[in-house]
Amino acid sequence: MIDPGVFLGVDVGSVSTNLVVMNTNGEIIKKIYIRTQGNPIRSVQSVLSDLENDFQNHEILGVGVTGSGRQLIGTILGADVVKNEITAHGVAALQAYPQVRTVIEIGGQDSKIILLNNGVAVDFGMNTVCAAGTGSFLDQQANRLNLSISEFGEIALRSKHPVRIAGRCSVFAESDMIHKQQMGYTLEDIVAGLCEALVRNYLNNVGKGKEILPPVLFQGGVAANAGIKRAFEKELGYEVIIPEYFDTMGAWGAALLAKEEKVEYVKTEFRGVEICEEEIAVDSFECPDCPNRCEVITVLIEGNKISGWGDRCGKWQRINTEATG
Repeated sequence: MIDPGVFLGVDVGSVSTNLVVMNTNGEIIKKIYIRTQGNPIRSVQSVLSDLENDFQNHEILGVGVTGSGRQLIGTILGADVVKNEITAHGVAALQAYPQVRTVIEIGGQDSKIILLNNGVAVDFGMNTVCAAGTGSFLDQQANRLNLSISEFGEIALRSKHPVRIAGRCSVFAESDMIHKQQMGYTLEDIVAGLCEALVRNYLNNVGKGKEILPPVLFQGGVAANAGIKRAFEKELGYEVIIPEYFDTMGAWGAALLAKEEKVEYVKTEFRGVEICEEEIAVDSFECPDCPNRCEVITVLIEGNKISGWGDRCGKWQRINTEATG
């Protein structure tokens, strides 16, 4: 029988929105992965609507949110914990594999590395500028080769002699790939070369100057690509482990953090899954109250203002606290 008390973890990124339902033992009992499609509010409402029937008799004990859209979505949901992606991914990695020393995470638009020692994060790095080390780079090149992303990894594994492709920039990589095609290299060798180019870009940018020690966990949507896994193992010289929930580790970490901090908030502030059916709007204005002229972002649910942020003085956040407290 499913434990009646559960925790929710939500990871809202630019490419995907992930939700996990976790029991009180820290085990995932349901996960949902969908595309954000430029509308994080709508995507979160969509994943919550899937929970109405399955978990209507379960008490939601706490909610954690992470990802690039964490502030907005955390405010809308009434999240108990809002944490950055480094913390969330690190916590989930330790839950999945307590001995982990290095976490490699590659998502759709960014990538990161987390170094751990005795269960504590001691260093990290992120790449949020160049797309050449992310999933969007692979998507773009797969489309150009008329391949599905699932075929991409399988074809890369068939390569015997991967061709070296300039991967420092996605524009240069595409130009070099076209050149290699014209020279007559096989599709398998070109695809494998693209995988190795992404790995070199990651290690030379995100992992530059960092001591990458095993065990290494590979997380994020790109971990599904067997060609990238092999390229990492070839470059590093040892096995790269892909955890069972590699594509929803951020959401799992957020749920684990909510469970860990439950003693602080006692009762959840979660607004309920009914939020998936309510009208939510986001507005902004320039506060005229001082020379800073801060741009304040406000969230309205069913026409009622629930929060404001972006102001340096915290005035609009205080108003929200007074209104809801």
